[in-house]
Amino acid sequence: VTMEALPRALEVEEKSPESKDLLPSQTASSLCISSRSESVWTATPRSNWEIYRKPIVIMSVGGAILLFGVVITCLAYTLHLGNNSLKVLKMIGPAFLSLGLMMLVCGLVWVPIIKKKQKQRQKSVFFQSLKSFFLNR
Repeated sequence: VTMEALPRALEVEEKSPESKDLLPSQTASSLCISSRSESVWTATPRSNWEIYRKPIVIMSVGGAILLFGVVITCLAYTLHLGNNSLKVLKMIGPAFLSLGLMMLVCGLVWVPIIKKKQKQRQKSVFFQSLKSFFLNR
């Protein structure tokens, strides 16, 4: 066995099944980019509508479902209907109430989470600029 053939033989033996699963083109930078959302890396400012659109939609839909549940529940207890339709309305009304309330609360909780992320992102951008300022001197 020559000296050149020995390292090649060791390389073949060192490859494990786990290493075959990894893509050779994945570097540290590409892994970081794929693990975070793209908006973290872009510096373009976003409008409030773009930031808060999803929670507003969730709160609006939740409020509409909640009101629909209130109406159905009120109708179930005020109208004099047949037994079958009364049972159905008494089951569906509270179900819509709870679903609407859940969606409304999820949207309301989402807003402070987004605000906190925005503050963290601003701090991160600030510290990155400070870091690059002092390291590039």
